[in-house]
Amino acid sequence: MVTLNRIYTRTGDAGRTRLASGALVMKFDPRVTAYGEVDETNACIGLARLHTSADPLLDAIMARIQNDLFDLGADLATPDRADAGSPALRIVDTQVERLEHEIDRLNGELSPLTSFILPGGSPAAAALHLARTVCRRAERAAVHLAQTEGESVGQPALKYLNRLSDLLFVAARWVNDKGASDVLWSPGATR
Repeated sequence: MVTLNRIYTRTGDAGRTRLASGALVMKFDPRVTAYGEVDETNACIGLARLHTSADPLLDAIMARIQNDLFDLGADLATPDRADAGSPALRIVDTQVERLEHEIDRLNGELSPLTSFILPGGSPAAAALHLARTVCRRAERAAVHLAQTEGESVGQPALKYLNRLSDLLFVAARWVNDKGASDVLWSPGATR
């Protein structure tokens, strides 16, 4: 259980923050960037839920994902350390597999795409597309972190972000009347 008695610590006043390991790093550290962008993804999903709450299936999926994203943030905020006293919270393959099952479930009711679609159609779809693009940015930050010398990110965490953006895309189509209200891209139409 997390207890937050004080919200401000003044540590950040000098542009530094602490990782879950206690290490003091700059706020632009690749690890901080990665978990910060996961937090932004979570906030976008919270906003999207204001528009999807009438769909119990989708709302339950999004609620679980928001919890998973806190797990992912904890994973990214905790560097691998051989001398760590207690095991770190990590994203696991079963969380990725659950996303895949949910993608298949939602996508199974959608008509196949014949064109790229523009983000929008309904407020819910627009919010889910925004969450998808922020998730892709979080994924790029996590991949960058994984490629940074001396750093590592577990494969399940990277896979989770990749699948999550796919799920958000499918969910955006789902809330657009199962794809019937998707706005299709017309290449060159505005020349």
